[in-house]
Amino acid sequence: MSSASELPTHVQERLLRLQQLQRNLQAVLTQKQQVELELTENEQALGELDNLTEDAVIYKSIGSLLVKAEKIKVEAELKERKDLLDTRVKVLTKQEERFRSQLSQLQTKLKRDLGPAISGSPSP
Repeated sequence: MSSASELPTHVQERLLRLQQLQRNLQAVLTQKQQVELELTENEQALGELDNLTEDAVIYKSIGSLLVKAEKIKVEAELKERKDLLDTRVKVLTKQEERFRSQLSQLQTKLKRDLGPAISGSPSP
């Protein structure tokens, strides 16, 4: 069997599913990395706010503008955003685990399907 077209239909379908799962996993990993980066930035901002006095002058970014804001309000917004990002990381981690599990199961099935074809071919 030298070409994919010679593979049984169910094996071809599994290979396509494997490729789709790999793409989905990569997308989830990319999203997770972006969310974790934003979470780190958020935590750094909260750390900096902790070092400031209550009457410190603070500016927050709104689009391309910097607007004066109260420390307590900015802190509350950052904490709320942190909670949201924490939840998003948990969801993405669960998706990652599910995709990895599905990939592992599918790879096992493909090895079983392709085992006779691989062992039956002459070695170079």
